[in-house]
Amino acid sequence: MSVTKDPTAFTMKFVAEFDATLERVWQLWEDPRQLERWWGPPTYPATVTRYDFTPGGDVSYYMSGPSGDLSRGWWRFVTIEPLHGIEFENGIADETGAPHPSMPAMIVRVVLSEQMSRRTRMSVESVFPSAEVMERFLTMGMEEGMSLAIGQIDELL
Repeated sequence: MSVTKDPTAFTMKFVAEFDATLERVWQLWEDPRQLERWWGPPTYPATVTRYDFTPGGDVSYYMSGPSGDLSRGWWRFVTIEPLHGIEFENGIADETGAPHPSMPAMIVRVVLSEQMSRRTRMSVESVFPSAEVMERFLTMGMEEGMSLAIGQIDELL
C-alpha cells in the first residue's frame, strides 16, 4: 500500500492492490456488514447504523475505542459508479449522528480498477477543504487509522 499526501492540493491518497476480482472488492463498499469488518482500524471497529448506498444516500456509523469511547461519522454519497467508483462527503458526527458543526467535511473518491491476473487496485483519495483542515485530520491520526483499516482487507478477501 502507498500513501501520498499533497498539502498544496489538500489531498491524501491511499493505493492498494488486492488478489481479488473487481466484483469482490466492490462488495467491501456495497455491503455495510463487510464495510464494518475493515473501515475502522483494528482497535476501533466500526458499526454501521444507517446505510443508503444510493446517490444522495446517507451513512451513519461509529467506531468503538478500546476504552469504550465512541467516534461517530457520517457519509453522503455523491456519485456511485458500480464496480468502478464512489464519491462521498465524509465527516465527523455529533452524538446524535448529525454532522459535527465544528468539523468540516471532506470529499472521498474511491476508484477501483481491474489489474492483470484477477487483481484489483483500489485508490481512496480524501480531498480536504483547506490545509488547516487536512492538518487537523492528520493530527487526529487519520493517516495511521486508514492505513490500519485498509491493511485488514487482504484477510477479508
